Amino acid sequence: MNAPTNISAQTQTRKADHIRICLEEDVQCHEITNGLERYRFTHSCLPELNHNDIDISTTFLGKHLGAPLLISSMTGGTEQAGIINQRLAQVAQHYKIAMGVGSQRVAVEKPQVADTFAIRKYAPDVLLFANLGAVQLNYKYGLDECLRVVDIVEADALILHLNPLQEYIQPRGDTNFRGLLDKIANLCNKLQVPVIAKEVGNGISAVMADKLIAAGVTAIDVAGAGGTSWAKVESERAENALQRRLGRTFADWGLPTAECITSIRAIAPNIPLIASGGLRHGLDAAVAIALGADIAGLAMPFLKAAAVSEAAVSDLAEVLIAEITTVLFCTGNNSLYQLKHSGSLQRIE
Repeated sequence: MNAPTNISAQTQTRKADHIRICLEEDVQCHEITNGLERYRFTHSCLPELNHNDIDISTTFLGKHLGAPLLISSMTGGTEQAGIINQRLAQVAQHYKIAMGVGSQRVAVEKPQVADTFAIRKYAPDVLLFANLGAVQLNYKYGLDECLRVVDIVEADALILHLNPLQEYIQPRGDTNFRGLLDKIANLCNKLQVPVIAKEVGNGISAVMADKLIAAGVTAIDVAGAGGTSWAKVESERAENALQRRLGRTFADWGLPTAECITSIRAIAPNIPLIASGGLRHGLDAAVAIALGADIAGLAMPFLKAAAVSEAAVSDLAEVLIAEITTVLFCTGNNSLYQLKHSGSLQRIE
């Protein structure tokens, strides 16, 4: 598919804007939280554990992870984005944690930037996710484009991100979401890698998760509210007063991450589940996992670190792993399975 040059240029400019705005502006939710602060672990003063025996490794989509962490989808398509993705991928490889790239529409429209997403050479044996907006299935994208982005990353799975609020506020956004569920089902039936349905910070309800699972998606990334607000991001890029007003009005729109995890897990006990949306440290990750998620995704903390250096990303990964391990140690659990089934997490309100 050959897209007009002006469209690909606009997409590439948008990617650069997104990085700049996320790093320089306050685009976090303020009135809504991820909901994880409503839970607290019961401290064990005598854990009866040797710290060295704690194992936080896990398996997700059939692949071993050294820790239950995902470097969530962020960027690609510009020179700066390529550097960021390289740094993230190298750290993902070192710690054996999962990683997703940002939307690859720009790589379809402008193949010469595809290399900014081609991270398999830096992460030869970790779990990697390709990424496209589900709405593109209504804009002449199909199986061929999905296969293309999977091939660029040499990905283990494809994320289809769902972002109606962002698209509505975004200048020249793609807002035809009609009939997408059937197209997602058709894609899931034909694609040879798993499909992950992911929001971008407004959450996935149990009702919608049930429909997506019925359509054939293999996993859900809840990407709930409480972290980066893409409504705010797009308001910073607004070309008129209406877009700016909409971005501000809906800055705190969505379902808290904790609520998404618990409600989806209640109706789908076996679906592979990723918790993301406002997670800022390993304690958040541990709470999300104890609530029922399988792995925890973080974006903004990794983006800020990757903008500095690979060493900063590595330092962050070390801290996250240490924080998760501390939770297990101080609750008397030597594995993630034990943490989930120990009953040590309590709602405090």
